[in-house]
Amino acid sequence: MINCPKCNGEYGYEDGNGYSCPECGHFWTDLCLEEEKVMDAVGNELQDGDDVTLVQDVKLGKQVLKRGTKAKSIRIIEPVDGHDLEGKIDGVGNLYLKSSIVKKL
Repeated sequence: MINCPKCNGEYGYEDGNGYSCPECGHFWTDLCLEEEKVMDAVGNELQDGDDVTLVQDVKLGKQVLKRGTKAKSIRIIEPVDGHDLEGKIDGVGNLYLKSSIVKKL
């Protein structure tokens, strides 16, 4: 038995071309699972709860977040205008970020 990546159901099974979940109907392959991984700017896999730092300056209105600024407890989200992470930055609050401009701590 294989856990479904969508509903986390435990009854996923291999059907020749990939894997299927009888609980939610989701179909996936090993290649799909590789493509769903979110990587940082240097190739490390990111997961919910990781802490990251910015690898470049980011303009935020009139304010500039400098390289090395830390974002705590990131959350991977569905992409919104290219931003695929949400994290908390001290003094700023929650902010959408792009995985291509952060590095895992």
